Amino acid sequence: MQQKFKNMEGQLLTMKTLGIKPNFSELERTYGINRHTIKKYYEGYERGSHIRNKTSKIDPYYDEIKDKIELAGINIMSLYQYFYDKDSKIGTYSNFKKYLKKHNLKPKKNIEVHPRYETEPGEQLQFDWKEDLKMISKHGEIFEFNIFSATLGFSRLHDFVYTKTKTREDLERCLISTFKYMGGVPKKLLTDNMRAVADINRDKVTVNKEFNQFVKDMGTTIKLCKPFSPETKGKDETSNKFMNWLIPYNHEFENEKELIEIIERIRNKVNSTLNQTTNIQPILLYKKEKEYLSDLPSIQIINSYLMDVEKSKVTNDSLIYYKGQRYSVAPKYIGQFVKAKQIDNILYLYHNKDLIATHEINKKIFNYTKEHYSECLKNAMPYKSNDEIEKLTQKNLKNMDKLLINKN
Repeated sequence: MQQKFKNMEGQLLTMKTLGIKPNFSELERTYGINRHTIKKYYEGYERGSHIRNKTSKIDPYYDEIKDKIELAGINIMSLYQYFYDKDSKIGTYSNFKKYLKKHNLKPKKNIEVHPRYETEPGEQLQFDWKEDLKMISKHGEIFEFNIFSATLGFSRLHDFVYTKTKTREDLERCLISTFKYMGGVPKKLLTDNMRAVADINRDKVTVNKEFNQFVKDMGTTIKLCKPFSPETKGKDETSNKFMNWLIPYNHEFENEKELIEIIERIRNKVNSTLNQTTNIQPILLYKKEKEYLSDLPSIQIINSYLMDVEKSKVTNDSLIYYKGQRYSVAPKYIGQFVKAKQIDNILYLYHNKDLIATHEINKKIFNYTKEHYSECLKNAMPYKSNDEIEKLTQKNLKNMDKLLINKN
């Protein structure tokens, strides 16, 4: 009998992993175990769990759960995904909910209503920005960014793309990234009157010429709807709630690269989670929808919209962030955006169309030119003489060259 239970539990685990809903009556006939007992195991019951004072594998995280459940916008699923990502031994989502209930741990309620409507396979992609997000690394470094969020109307397959700014070029790059991820182009794009897309003249709203040309080149069409309108964009606005899954990772990631990887993992988890409306995982329903998507445009057309240029905001220490390292510009550009373009092993930094700095690409975390660092010191310590500034500059840059090497 003991072996039957082990075999039954193993099959239930396999079915959960593959997202297959069990036929409890069939399992009853196979193992000779009451279907209600099998269902209880499927829903998270563990043998011996009736014993009082039994320790839980979630117990070591009790204090951390208690802290994170107080975060604004958190929900139980995002909390579970965070801790499961940290330690898969905590068990099933059902058990995690029971643990929270047992210990009276409840997130603050945040009720939102988003109407829905249905579309045919391959018909529509809804997209929007999740704007002005701020995350802090475990080292105290602040990252301000946006997430481009897109959802296929039929399958509810989602894509989330990290981006620092929200220009038309950013939007085109994000859409191309999404088309590549989804393996095709839908018949129609749907969004609200975002600045990167729309020209607004009094009461008239039209798609701007540049983006309209992009849409034509991609082989699709575009429709605008009013912001917050109940007319159609509810699916993608619903997808934005999954960005709350980021909340527990605040102060828990190393750098920008890891932050982007976390966003991609969240996307993959969302697409593998049962959708409440279809009751099917988006990634499974997408296999049908993909057949109705148009082919991607030629590589020549795609490349014409993908310039190898990144935009970065100059921080208060007169540095911009590029591929894991920091590079300096003159302090007068602090708070402004500059463009970074790499050619071979040289990084060129532009403000508007003006070249303002060049750096050799290397593995140092901080890369100051002597002139930029000296000017920063003068601004910070105007009471110092030029000789003192010169000595401090040489000393500090020498120390940074010794210690601040990126080990990745």
